[in-house]
Amino acid sequence: MEHSPRKVPRQRGYASRKRKRGCESDSHDRGGEDDVLLTDIKNLLQRNTPETAGIGNEAPPTVVHTGKDETFPETEVTICELSSTGDGLALSPACDHVYAVPFTLPGDTVKIRVYRTVAKQSYSLADFIEVTKPSPQRNDSLINCQYFAKCGGCQFQMLPYEDQLVHKKKVVEKAYINFSGLSQEQVPAVENTMGSPLIYGYRTKLTPHFSLPGRVKRMAHKMTEAPNIGFMMKGRRRVMDIEDCPLGTDIVRTGLKNERRRVLDNLDQFKAGATLLVRENTIRIPKDKTEETPTEHDTSKDTIRTEYPDYIEEKSYITDQKAISSEYIDNYLFHNVAGTFFQNNNSILSPFTQYVRDLAALPPPPPSSSSSTNHPPKLKYLLDAYCGSGLFTITLSTLFRSSLGVDVAPGSITSARDNARLNHLPNTSFLAADAAKLFIDVPYPPEQTLLVIDPPRKGCDANFLTQLLAFAPARVVYARDVGVMVRGGRRVASEGKREGEGGGVRYEIERIKGFDFFPQTGHVESVAVLNRVVL
Repeated sequence: MEHSPRKVPRQRGYASRKRKRGCESDSHDRGGEDDVLLTDIKNLLQRNTPETAGIGNEAPPTVVHTGKDETFPETEVTICELSSTGDGLALSPACDHVYAVPFTLPGDTVKIRVYRTVAKQSYSLADFIEVTKPSPQRNDSLINCQYFAKCGGCQFQMLPYEDQLVHKKKVVEKAYINFSGLSQEQVPAVENTMGSPLIYGYRTKLTPHFSLPGRVKRMAHKMTEAPNIGFMMKGRRRVMDIEDCPLGTDIVRTGLKNERRRVLDNLDQFKAGATLLVRENTIRIPKDKTEETPTEHDTSKDTIRTEYPDYIEEKSYITDQKAISSEYIDNYLFHNVAGTFFQNNNSILSPFTQYVRDLAALPPPPPSSSSSTNHPPKLKYLLDAYCGSGLFTITLSTLFRSSLGVDVAPGSITSARDNARLNHLPNTSFLAADAAKLFIDVPYPPEQTLLVIDPPRKGCDANFLTQLLAFAPARVVYARDVGVMVRGGRRVASEGKREGEGGGVRYEIERIKGFDFFPQTGHVESVAVLNRVVL
């Protein structure tokens, strides 16, 4: 079915929402998505007061219906900027209220329907209905999915990829301006965002889900309709039926279709809803090992085989959370438990890790202008905190005399050790450590150590940062999504002298660069490089 994002088809139950309408709590997680959106809204209102807009008291104050029993009417607005969350922002005629509208671009004039208003903060969240006048940036011919403008997975399929990268650079810049707590002089110019080699067909894992009515209700009323299997609708707590997702790799898309069929054929075996797993698995068979090469008869119809000069690559998919998946980054082989975290865009991992390798190979600058050491020692040791299954420890290991990966999860350490053996890296080791004592057993001299930090979504907590400052490595590479980076990174960058912590150490940011792991979406990840300054 062809679907134009300029108009969202009317759907059964479209105007009926199970969530509460009207004014809601304006509490926010500092640096979280709600706070990012609210900050962009506040800044937009501050830049566009009635006085600066030259309308004075001519336009009446904006009145937005907030009662939960109100019927929210359609209205037309013009989008003036993109939020860092990927939502378009539109000002009311009186410049005293903002509408956040998904699937829109600056310059779009669109019909919307408000579904939630936060009166204290002067903004409303709205459903996108249709475009009445498109932005010059909008190119609907680029859209590659029939579910776009309904599914909550993508925001930017109508935006040329070059423009997506420009926007994501601005997202990184605004993150530091709005949340870092640093002065403009302390933050270097953000480098251009590195694009993904693949902008569709890049996701090596999809996790569709479905829900079922309670068992008693199902027994009393036999299900006559199959449940929706897919992803959440934008702005709704409702699963949307997704038959195919063009963000998935070819084999993952095949797996999605097969898993949907399996669930629908075996509904009676499910006591409740579930989250499914479809994860890509890659095997390389050297051509000189012909006896190990599967014959055509042995190859599953759900296996994609590609021939290269030195090997044959087979891609299949895994649905068992506990199974072991195989993945290559350049010539490094990684085994992971299928249900655990590993970056889902394999196509960007090679240039991403090469960027970090290039930074790691650079000599650190002198620790301070007053230091007597004009030529600091070369970095000889790598410490990878939150190492997971060893992504950075393994791909950077050949640059260092010794590399150590540390993680609080024993399962991750087991996988990392297995991966080091698979890649024949005897100078690489891994340590399961208590979160409160991550640096105690590190055997490396700090002045010759590079620390790589790739923390979980909640970022680095105060305890970790206290330990980091006490250990005081010469150079830090901080890799994570922007929201996490500024929540933790600002403390690394701005902490000054503390009694008993490394004799007075702080860090300065050398460079910042964004990486587009998720094309077509509003997400961007980034790397910040920080150097130690001895006070």
